[in-house]
Amino acid sequence: MSEGEAILRVAAKGDGVTASGRFVAGAAPGDVVLADGSLVAGPQHAAPMCRHYGICGGCQLQHLDEAALASFVSERVVNAALGQGLAAERIAPPQLSPPASRRRAVLHAAAAGGKIELGYREAASHRLVDLTECPVLVPELAALLVPLRRMLARQGQGAAPGKASGKAKGKPKPAPRFAADIELALTDQGPDVAIKGLPVEGLAATEALLDFARDNGLARLTLDQGYGPEALWEPEPVTVTLSGVAVPLPPGGFLQATGDGEMVLVGAATEWLAGCGAVADLFSGLGTFAFALAAQGSRVLAVEAEQRTHLACKAAAGRAQTPVHALHRDLFRNPLLVEELARFDAVLLDPPRAGARDQVVRLADSAVPRVVYISCNPASWARDAATLVEGGYRLVELRPVGQFRWSTHVELASLFVK
Repeated sequence: MSEGEAILRVAAKGDGVTASGRFVAGAAPGDVVLADGSLVAGPQHAAPMCRHYGICGGCQLQHLDEAALASFVSERVVNAALGQGLAAERIAPPQLSPPASRRRAVLHAAAAGGKIELGYREAASHRLVDLTECPVLVPELAALLVPLRRMLARQGQGAAPGKASGKAKGKPKPAPRFAADIELALTDQGPDVAIKGLPVEGLAATEALLDFARDNGLARLTLDQGYGPEALWEPEPVTVTLSGVAVPLPPGGFLQATGDGEMVLVGAATEWLAGCGAVADLFSGLGTFAFALAAQGSRVLAVEAEQRTHLACKAAAGRAQTPVHALHRDLFRNPLLVEELARFDAVLLDPPRAGARDQVVRLADSAVPRVVYISCNPASWARDAATLVEGGYRLVELRPVGQFRWSTHVELASLFVK
């Protein structure tokens, strides 16, 4: 065998990297890339378990074994911190969600030339991968792939244009075309399916959708044809249970990707903030952390900008009679000020991928003793973490979380103490 270069690590976008700086797609640590570009698999190279691997853009890392995948998740977080000159006092072992645990996903569907395609995008492309399986989805959602495709095919046939076009009889109608987005989520009542962009015309097409919902035990079926989501099927109000509190789930509402990932993040927050009297939960969403903190005795201000999400949290807190006060406020435009933060023993924030620069600046200037920062983007987190440390906080602990199994998408929980 001709000499080659060993793969030392996996870079942030999933490529293996050699000592000379060569990037090799689909390579694991310990693999050897030969001069002709071929790859000799090493001990950490696993056999991908999905037939769509290598085409589908959803899972870039199925070629890594468990140890290599855990190292990737941990290194993504640690390297982001080091890039800002930060070193945590403690780094926990990474949490990896198992296969068949993803409880929410967005699929894309298209009809063209009489063919229905349903799946995810190809890597770096708008082309669809027509799924026949998805090993990351919980079984309840994976079981919908076949019936969804059948339903879309029926809708495509019924949505063919030309019904009133005045064309001569006997001339074939053009093949139907559409592009739709389909959000899936697993709720307390079962699968929630929200479809956007699917043309549904007439009573027969609507009845076919209702048949699909009933036959597949959906908790809710929502259709958006350009005027906002409309629930076509919802036998009982759809909820998700957060720390024992049933919270209404608005169509498209945000959930942590996996139940076990949620448990790890919530567990970190409740451990680190145990005994704190007043806590501000910023970018609080439905109350994933707020209800858990309230259950262990904290008084929680849950601040959220998205109105339907805020109202869902407020309604659930009222029904459960729990010490969570929901506040509707856009923290990007109107962050809590230093004097407002002075009321709290701790702050928890879980911002979108862009981070929370303006709110973090106020936090850095405050005297809040403890800050728990949950993040879905190590890069924006590291930038914000540097601001907190410059303001006098210590980065006490980091917990890397790999909810999006086999993906380069990594999350984390972190504790700062002043």
